[in-house]
Amino acid sequence: MNPHGGRLVSRVSERDTSGMEELVISDDLANDVENIADGIFSPLEGFLGGADFEAVVSGGRLAGGAAWTVPIVLDLDEERARRAKEAGEVLLRNPSGSCRAVMKVEETFGFDKKKMSEGVYGTSDPAHPGVARTESMKPVLAGGKITLVGRPGQDGLRAHRLRPEQTRAAFEKAGWKSVCAFQTRNPPHVAHEMLQKAAITTRDGVFVNPLIGRKKPGDFADPVIVAAYEEMIRHYYPADRCMMATLHTEMRYAGPKEAIHHAIMRQNYGCTHIIIGRDHAGVGSYYDPFAAHRIFGQYPELGIEPVFFPAFFYCRRCLTFTNPRACPHEDEREQISGTKLRELLQAGEAPSEYILRPEVARVIMSSPEPFVK
Repeated sequence: MNPHGGRLVSRVSERDTSGMEELVISDDLANDVENIADGIFSPLEGFLGGADFEAVVSGGRLAGGAAWTVPIVLDLDEERARRAKEAGEVLLRNPSGSCRAVMKVEETFGFDKKKMSEGVYGTSDPAHPGVARTESMKPVLAGGKITLVGRPGQDGLRAHRLRPEQTRAAFEKAGWKSVCAFQTRNPPHVAHEMLQKAAITTRDGVFVNPLIGRKKPGDFADPVIVAAYEEMIRHYYPADRCMMATLHTEMRYAGPKEAIHHAIMRQNYGCTHIIIGRDHAGVGSYYDPFAAHRIFGQYPELGIEPVFFPAFFYCRRCLTFTNPRACPHEDEREQISGTKLRELLQAGEAPSEYILRPEVARVIMSSPEPFVK
């Protein structure tokens, strides 16, 4: 599977940065820097400049025409933007200094937050978490290529982080010609497990790729998500048919636009297919449940192929996991909303085994802080 844009970007090098103007960036932006440098965001080589930014917001493509739907940008206040432009090159680092990158500041420019929100999220409602995030951004964007010169250690949740060159090598070693990616920001419901297994029935393996990073309050916490998947994979998957790695980036809740973004990243990892479920990357009622399916018709050139699934559930009458297309028994379905699941778990009640595997339920219920506050 060719990377998006035809080439896997690699922007990692050693360099003397002494005396360089420094910009301290958030850990979320530092994750974006690493994702650019390692090719997860191929074909991007840095933060978007003005032409690319406007093209992505207005049309879901880079200025040159390549598919790209989520702006990857560095926002600065006016003073820091002025200093960065004057310096020409700056050292970006996260608060701890564990992630460091040199950025060639090619341009700085203002932007319309309302236009960005409507272009990416389809709404300017401040109750939408992506819109609220946009409204909190600083007023100036800086565009330019980056070069990673230092990265954090591979401990904690980062022990599961893999670069595309590593996942591609692992797929090749396993003999996987067809790989189906599964994007998730939740612990695995049994229906998710069955959906993944259905997808790999005619493919070589599944690449479970939990998103680790900023999420809205009430979502499951990252350590719980990873531990729950470790348990599910350990107990319910053949060892040679499933691989897990973490994707370190923030959740944007951009619905269909984020579905394309998720697909592009998994293509860069080397996956041939990606599961796109009902209301993929959605939040509240902002998106039609199947908008994330339809948007792929606008991007026929993508190398990765979407695998569309409706809602999945267990039917007590059919005695199997199924979906509304195949099951007429609305009153016999074992399914649960995320809100109801959180309420059950917070009350110390274990959901049905048709909703959560007992090993997964134990991981969640034994965690002192299973949810983002």
